[in-house]
Parts: sequence; C-alpha cells; structure tokens
Amino acid sequence: MNLQKIDIFVGTFNYVNKMKSTKPIKKSLMYISIITVSMVAVVMIISYGIIQKTTNNYVYDDANLVLANRVGLLLGTSKLLSNGKPNQYFTYRIDAAVQLINAGKIKFVVISGDNRRKDYNEPQDMKEALMERGLPENRIFLDYAGFRTYDSVYRMNAIFGQNSFTIISQEFHNRRALYIANSLKINAVAYNAKDVTKYFGIKTQVREFFSRVKMFLDLAFGKKPKFLGEKIKI
Repeated sequence: MNLQKIDIFVGTFNYVNKMKSTKPIKKSLMYISIITVSMVAVVMIISYGIIQKTTNNYVYDDANLVLANRVGLLLGTSKLLSNGKPNQYFTYRIDAAVQLINAGKIKFVVISGDNRRKDYNEPQDMKEALMERGLPENRIFLDYAGFRTYDSVYRMNAIFGQNSFTIISQEFHNRRALYIANSLKINAVAYNAKDVTKYFGIKTQVREFFSRVKMFLDLAFGKKPKFLGEKIKI
C-alpha cells in the first residue's frame, strides 16, 4: 500500500509540473493570437478607410451627373442566389447600366465576370438581361475572364484598350474598382447601383474587408490577371 501511495504521489507531482510547464506556452500562444488578430483588424480598417477617402470624387449616385464615357464596365455577379432566388445585386446592376445608357452617359458596355464553368456564365446572363431591356447586341462586349475585380479593371485597358470608362456596380464594389483603376493609371468614374438591404448583404460586406486587403497585396506585388489574350476593339 505504501508503495502504491508513493506511485500515486509521484504521478500526481509529475502531472502538476507538466501542467505548470505548459501554462507559459499556452499564454504565449494566446498573446500571439490576440496580437495577430488585432493587427489584421487594424490593417483591414486602414485599407477600408484609404479606399473610401481616395475615391470620394469619382463615385456618383445620380446618372445625370456622371461624367460621360464611351464605354461602361459592368461588373459581373450571379443571376441567382444559392437558394435559387433572384440575386438583387444582379438586378440592380442591370438597372444601373440601363439608366446610364438612357441618360446618354455610355454607349457600349463591357460585361466582365466569371465563366470558369460551363454551367455558370455571369457575362452571358447579364448580356441577355440587358438585351431584354432594349440594348442592341452590337453594343455589348463580353469579358469571360473577369474572375476578380482586379482582373476586370486590368483587362479593360490591356485587352479592350480603354483608358477611360465608367464602372457599374454597388458603391462598396465601385470604390475598390476605382482604387484599382487609379493605381493602374486608368481614368475611371463609377455609377452606384442600388444596394441591397443590410440583412441580405452582410456576408458580402464582411467579405469586402478581406477583398480590399487582398487588393493592396495585388497592387504591391504587381500581380497580373490569370488570363490576358488577344486585344478586342470596341
């Protein structure tokens, strides 16, 4: 019994010492995690603020006040949500493009979006929606390699030869696209499509913080689009 008690005592002592030795490590990891998360949050907030401040003079809510450009860049999005319901971002961007055309602020539209799968085609869906609203097919150009906003803006100059154009999307998206354009020495303005309610757009708004940080990294490293290809004349 005495030997058994000694074994239990020794085992307990070793366990306590082991726990004590791991406490400083756990504390250090916790502090590192807190510092890392705080730094990321600060970077995200600063990135967001820089874009808001530097694009104020280039975004418009009134189609009649937008500076006229020959071509508009309509940024793509899915026609339907994952639940099969209509995507309001899609509907409102189509509305905005039509408003600019009717106001005589643009003549041609380049629709830039994702078509990486056969069953998913943002540019084609938007083209059909615009044609249903009366825009002739010969005034619509499709960019199937607009996988990201950065690619869409970059390709407008590199592929479609446009150094001055009007960006069409929701305001939060427009501002990021404008910052990219300005950084690439492209003259652009933006017309804000109607935004969705905060309840339906919360996921998109949260993702926008991360997208803006990623944008700064792309610009810092001079990233090129995944695809370029032959030039297209408008």
